[in-house]
Amino acid sequence: MSDVTRDDLRAAVGAGLMTEAQAASLINLAEEREGVRARRTGLDEPFELFKGFNEIFIVVGLSILFAGWLGLTGLTIFGATQGFILGMVLSVVAMMALVGLSRYFTLTRRMVAPSIALVVMYAASALQFGLSFSAMMDFPFQTAWTVASAMGGVLLCLHYFFFRVPFTVALIAVSVVMTAFGIVTIGGTFPDNTQDIFLLSADGPFAILTIILGLIGLAIAMAFDMSDPHRVTRRAASGFWLHVIAAPAIVNTVALTLFQTPDAGAKVALVVFIAIMALFAVIIDRRSFLVSGVGYVVALSISVVEGEGAFFVILLLGAGLVLLGAQWEAMRGAIMRVLPAFPGKSKLPPWNVIPAQSEVSQ
Repeated sequence: MSDVTRDDLRAAVGAGLMTEAQAASLINLAEEREGVRARRTGLDEPFELFKGFNEIFIVVGLSILFAGWLGLTGLTIFGATQGFILGMVLSVVAMMALVGLSRYFTLTRRMVAPSIALVVMYAASALQFGLSFSAMMDFPFQTAWTVASAMGGVLLCLHYFFFRVPFTVALIAVSVVMTAFGIVTIGGTFPDNTQDIFLLSADGPFAILTIILGLIGLAIAMAFDMSDPHRVTRRAASGFWLHVIAAPAIVNTVALTLFQTPDAGAKVALVVFIAIMALFAVIIDRRSFLVSGVGYVVALSISVVEGEGAFFVILLLGAGLVLLGAQWEAMRGAIMRVLPAFPGKSKLPPWNVIPAQSEVSQ
């Protein structure tokens, strides 16, 4: 018996033997069983913000609904204008309502954009609850934000446990960073400017804390990735969002420190570091580390090469990125075949997949 193709399913729908919904369900089941990655073109890192314009339409409605709720109740990011106890009660009511909406749009309808919007609103409500609680306890400003961030992170973890919305992982990571920084500021240490958060040469523990948290986030993201190398489940999507947070934390901390160092050796080290990060991005098949370092290459080109020469280097860099994006799978396959065996290599996304031919739409 020959395999049933998409054309066969389309013919079955046209003949009235099955509905379009049933055909789509069969296609999704087949792709999950065979590995979605093997059926993709191989040129894209799986990423999805919405499935259709109806999701955008619903997000607009949810945003207006939430804005109306904030205006009607008097809730602000610092709690309720009428008092902290009322702020806590209204925040809980908002979170319960958002959980109910998530049960429908996330668990029942499996919508992407509304799920992301709802978890952002849930995070805002959780932060409101934490700040109202801190106001009730009469905490000082730094302690209030630290406690609110920690409580928000815990509530977001509960939300992720029940709904598994991948974007929630990014918000949890942000809450962890805010909590860690808040603990440091409670002790009276503050960064002089934004760059001190990433400069290892600056006074204070912020840069060291940033890179440590980035490495922890990377480890968790790799655990997500290695548990789903074909990237067909929400674990891979959760790993994607963690990489988005972890990559800038690691790359910015090292690259900015080297970029701000005046001697030529630091500039060479910066180029080597970004090259290593680019190779690492190709190996794990995540582009976030490469994207995080591109800006430093451009800035370094402008500072080292003067006049039109800088724009020529930028032109070559842009051409190289376009080529890398177009031939990512082929280049990655060549690199992975050359690399010797190392722990975890077999758990990385497959690198010997032949890109599938693009389907001709009917």
